[in-house]
Amino acid sequence: MHNYRNEGHEHPASWYAASATLDQPRPPILADRTCDVCIVGAGYTGLSAAIDLAAKGYDVLVVEANRVGWGASGRNGGQVVRGFTKGQDQIAGWVGKEDADRLWNLSVDAMDLLRERIDSHNIDCDLTWGYIHAAEKESHLTDCRETFEEWSRYGVEDIYVMRPDQIRERVASPRYIGGFYDPGSGHLHPLKYALGLARAAETAGATIAEHSQVLTLEDYDKPGPVKVKLATGATVTAKHVLLAGNAYLKGVAQEIEGYVMPVGTHIVATETLDENMARSLIPDNEAVCDLFFVLNYYRRSPDNRLLFGGRVSYSGYDLPDVSKHTADKMRHVFPQLKDTEIEYSWGGYVGITIKRVPHLGKIGPNTFFAHGFSGHGVVLTGMAGRVMAEAIAGTAERFDLMAKVPHAKFPGGRLFRTPALVLAMTWYRMRDLL
Repeated sequence: MHNYRNEGHEHPASWYAASATLDQPRPPILADRTCDVCIVGAGYTGLSAAIDLAAKGYDVLVVEANRVGWGASGRNGGQVVRGFTKGQDQIAGWVGKEDADRLWNLSVDAMDLLRERIDSHNIDCDLTWGYIHAAEKESHLTDCRETFEEWSRYGVEDIYVMRPDQIRERVASPRYIGGFYDPGSGHLHPLKYALGLARAAETAGATIAEHSQVLTLEDYDKPGPVKVKLATGATVTAKHVLLAGNAYLKGVAQEIEGYVMPVGTHIVATETLDENMARSLIPDNEAVCDLFFVLNYYRRSPDNRLLFGGRVSYSGYDLPDVSKHTADKMRHVFPQLKDTEIEYSWGGYVGITIKRVPHLGKIGPNTFFAHGFSGHGVVLTGMAGRVMAEAIAGTAERFDLMAKVPHAKFPGGRLFRTPALVLAMTWYRMRDLL
């Protein structure tokens, strides 16, 4: 359960898998075939692109190594967060103010797209609005004030910096001295959302093949069709390829591997709590995250559990007793849960970039990629899939905008970049403790 790298080909034993209606396995690709677009990865990015491309009449094949939503799309914390991990001033320093403003507007469009997908395809994924960034020390409150000022410049309404009494009314923890309230972000059931997107893609005309792991790409750096070699022995020949495997794409495209780092994250779900106890923790049912660099995040589930997660491994290796480590952090935030049992425990990878914003681009004339959503994937993946679909259909303006952010590889190459990141994260962890 705690092996981030490989938990088999079925969904991990998470609360998400236990509370969702899973589809029957989709058949793998066993014979050679052709298509207009081959999408690698049946997560949010790939499925979003598949919906749009199939609706435009393209012959779309999505190949997934395991099951729909098996990776980060079906394991994440479910936080629906607007904007980017980095602030707009930092983004403006990379691309200029005009393009930074356009990227902000694109992030707003991404949130609208998520709502549109859920509404138009009747996806039952427990979407709930309200989000709290919880401050545990004065430097966190400074971050809250800066975010408030920045978002206010973009016309965001109904946000506010929380006083101590205001956060105590919304989060029953002694840890916090304030926070930032955002009614326009929220949370959902991530696996239900992924499954809903898959059904919408199939309704639009796309084909999804599970248990169809991609081994290599051939001819992707040349004009013309790309050959996608599968572990089943079959070859898919496609006019266009979209790489949407994010942190789980290791070995398929080594040119871009160094730009994203798989970071281990872990979530525990408590036993079902008394309804009054569950409601007392977060009375208005917002999603909450703290403002540490190595952050924690949590929310209530519809069946009165607390789902609590955090980043626990930057090394690619499992921590000893990672469930206890995560549960201890939960009880640090909520001492009233000291005797509460943990019923589900699961982990996975989130892909981060050095700049903590998504990395989009092309590795060949007809081969696109998107990865490194850095904690904002529930919202931004949908837009990444859409802009890649737009580019294939001949309108690349928004794709080019997202691809304009300059990215660098993690230092040290394949052998040394993980130890380098561990050292950096140790420094940030020490800073969090100050």
